[in-house]
This record gives sequence, structure tokens and C-alpha cells, in this order.
Amino acid sequence: MAEHKRVPSRRRKVLLVAACAFVALVVVGAGAAGWAYLKLNGNIKSVDIDSRLGDARPPAATDGSFNILVLGSDSRAGANGDLAGGSTGDSARSDTAMVVHVSQDHSRASIVSIPRDTLVDRPQCTDGAGKTVQAVKRAMYNSAFETGGAACAVKTTEQLTGLRMDHYLQVDFAGFARVVDAIGGATVTTTVAIHDKDSGLDLPAGQHHLDGQQALAFVRTRHGVGDGSDLGRIELQKQMVKSLLQQAGGIGLFSDPVKLWSIGDTMTRSITTDSALGSVNSLVGLAQELKGIGPDQLTMVTLPVMTAPADPNRVVEQQPQAGTVWAALRADQPVPRSVVSAQPENPAQAAPTASPKATEKATGKADAVR
Repeated sequence: MAEHKRVPSRRRKVLLVAACAFVALVVVGAGAAGWAYLKLNGNIKSVDIDSRLGDARPPAATDGSFNILVLGSDSRAGANGDLAGGSTGDSARSDTAMVVHVSQDHSRASIVSIPRDTLVDRPQCTDGAGKTVQAVKRAMYNSAFETGGAACAVKTTEQLTGLRMDHYLQVDFAGFARVVDAIGGATVTTTVAIHDKDSGLDLPAGQHHLDGQQALAFVRTRHGVGDGSDLGRIELQKQMVKSLLQQAGGIGLFSDPVKLWSIGDTMTRSITTDSALGSVNSLVGLAQELKGIGPDQLTMVTLPVMTAPADPNRVVEQQPQAGTVWAALRADQPVPRSVVSAQPENPAQAAPTASPKATEKATGKADAVR
């Protein structure tokens, strides 16, 4: 007698199909996640700062606090060529420099902006090609990155501050504009109109929601506000940082996987890091450590400087104020209130004190935005 095969019921067929579909989704999902991870990791450019600098550095903190050197490069290479005006030829300088100190409990941060025209003693460095860059007395701070790359910028900053730069993060023009666009723009408020043909920024007084290129022009503008100096530009950059923190905190990334992927892809394509941060896992870990720090937990100051005695177009650290800033961060203390209260006024929040032409004539800074 022939054995009859058992015919599965409709319910069992449905369960079988569902189980197969679930397994397929898990496999495909794991493959997609793996592909995404490799894609984002492959986007990140990194520099091995530690191997280039060796042990002749300030000691790393042991209490959980840490420091990050954030540089904005003014390179015109690739997609940067048509952005934000000005010209640097084939070179790249650290147009924006911020030392970010994160407190021991990761509940607050202090950011100190270093004016690019600050005269510093630049130490001997080795550039990316292994060539020795000789030490120079009274060189412009931003020349360290131009002549010796990221490692030289870190070494110069460590010598200036006495702080170990635990991490390094660099973004260029095109990268900054892409990131701003990816998070949905940035909102700024000005009480004065800003018209700067060099940066391309043209804003009436009031509140403005800027796209990436407008935001870049905003942080690059000099001649359109205040006295036309780099110090005024730094004040605009402070406003932009706080605006971006607010914007990033309100876009609901983890509830929107598509947006999360878009921003992750954009950010990883836009940065260069030290090798310790050169992976998605490391960047996510850093983001977790910083997630409790918003605009209200952030203190932003410009390094106290004064006009250089030998060159009215340059500045030097103003002492003892500058020394107290670095000492406070080394001790994991807030920036002294005396320094915070004496900070320059944001030129976008107050009437200009001089016309751009008068300022250029007096200071010799008629060079366009660089």
C-alpha cells in the first residue's frame, strides 16, 4: 500500500512562509548593516598623530577629561574651490581652530578659539611625507597646518596650551556645507545687515535659516561685520556652533533611519580624524560621551590676545589672561569668569564700530576672506 504524504494545512503554510521571510530579512538586514558599516568606515580619512609625535608631549589626563583639536581647513582643493570666496593657491591653512575641553564627568565643555593670526613659537615638525619642518619663532598659528599638516598643528597647539590633544578632527569647506545641509540648515540672528562680497554673504538684519553654503559664508565673513577682523569672524563661528547643536538635538535622528544614514554618510565623508577616532565605532563612542552637552553646557571663548608689538596685522597672547585659560583647562576647571566677561562683542549682534574700508586702511587687512 502506497504511503500517503501529509499535506500541510493552510495555517502551517503561512507560518512556514513567515519564518522563511523572517530569516531572509535577518540575513539581508545583517548584510545591509555590514555593508553600511564598511561604507561609513571607508569614508573616514585619518592621520596617525601619535606615531608622528612620539612621547615628547604633555601627559594625557587620567581623570576622564579629554581635549579635541578641531580645525577648519581653508583648502580650495576639489569641491572647495568655488566655496566661500578668497584664494590660497595650492596650500591649505587651519582657517578655524578650536580647542575643545570635555570635563571629567562629560557634563560640560569649554571651547577656546585660537585666532589664526596669533604669533606662536612653532616647534620642529615632521610633515606627512616625512620631511622635517624647522622650528620658527613668532610664526602665524595657522602656518603649522600649512607647512606640517595635522601632526604639526597638534604639536604646535600642545606647546601653546600645555594640554594633550587626545583627538583631532578636521573639516573642510565643502564638508562643512554638506553637514549643515544634512541636518537641515542652521538658524542665526543678526541685529545688523551683513553684506560681504568676499564671502558672498548678503543678509538683512533679523533671523535667518541658512543652508550649507550660506552657513559657510556666515562663518567665513570678515569684512561684512564689525571691524573686519578675524576676531569678529570668530564670534560668528561661536553663534553658528550653538545653532548647529540646537538643530542637531531637535531633528530626531534615531526615529528616522533614512536621515540617520544620510547624516552619517555625509559626516564621515567630510572629516579627517586622528587614527583613534578613525572608525564608526569610535565616532559613535565619542558621540555617546558628548550627548549630554548642549548649548547651555557649553562655554565658548576666544583666546585673549592683543595686537603684536612688531606687527599691527598680527596678535599675540594677552597675559596673564591667556595663561589663566590654559591653566583652568589643565585643571579641568571652567574658563575664569573674568575672561568670559571680557570677551569681544559679537559684531552680528551690535552696530559696527567702523566701516570696512576705514578698518582695512588702518589695519592693512584688505586681503579678501582667506
